[in-house]
Amino acid sequence: MSAENTDKPIEEVKVEETSQETAATAPAPAAVADDKPAVTTSSVFSMFGGGAKKEKKDDDADRGDNSGSAKAQREAAAAAKEGDDEEAPPESEDIHFEPVVHLTEKVEVKTNEESEEQLFKMRAKLFKFVRETSEWKERGTGDVRLLKHLENGKTRLVMRRDKTLKVCANHYIVPEMKLSPNVGSDRSWVWNAAADVSEGEPEAVTLAIRFANSDNANQFKDAFIKAQKDNEALFGSAEAAETAAPAAEETKEEAKEEAKEEVKEVTS
Repeated sequence: MSAENTDKPIEEVKVEETSQETAATAPAPAAVADDKPAVTTSSVFSMFGGGAKKEKKDDDADRGDNSGSAKAQREAAAAAKEGDDEEAPPESEDIHFEPVVHLTEKVEVKTNEESEEQLFKMRAKLFKFVRETSEWKERGTGDVRLLKHLENGKTRLVMRRDKTLKVCANHYIVPEMKLSPNVGSDRSWVWNAAADVSEGEPEAVTLAIRFANSDNANQFKDAFIKAQKDNEALFGSAEAAETAAPAAEETKEEAKEEAKEEVKEVTS
């Protein structure tokens, strides 16, 4: 016992010794604190209402998914899937039917151009002059072509409409035709055809053709004049042959008459 406690009464010294022994045997505050549950971050947020809001948000999301159009779409998809499973036809063997008519043969469409050679081709627009109303009427847009026959050598002008391929011009280029420029245009030409058969029957028509530019128009003019010159000799020889045929017939008839007269004179 220390000298400081010699002057104190015995009871007080015992009390101090007892309190010191109690303090020595008592656990440290840190150890007591370790027995308490640790405070986590989620607990801290829950103290301020964070956890409750998250749970409420999840509940709202669940309620939103289970209501409204989203719920109806899910139910409809599930019903459709069940219906498809129920209505799915059973698998069957592959059934093959033989065709009644076999379309293997190709039908050839003749255009009367098989025996002709194409000398010129250019896209253009064709017009016809209507005398009754004194106005130009459009005949069609397409490719104007000059076709030369491989046997007789004659060249004709043929033009068909786009898509429908209906003939809108069809006549020979004869020497009497005169290609004239259209008034106020350097890409358009006018000419008269005495026998155009585009409508079936020969018809005298006045036609005008218009090209995209003047260069195309000049190319058409050159090809037209060349074909006209080539046809001049052919049509000239044909006319000469047609004129010579009646003369030959007259000569034969005259020869027959003379022979008859001679026979009569001999018999008399």
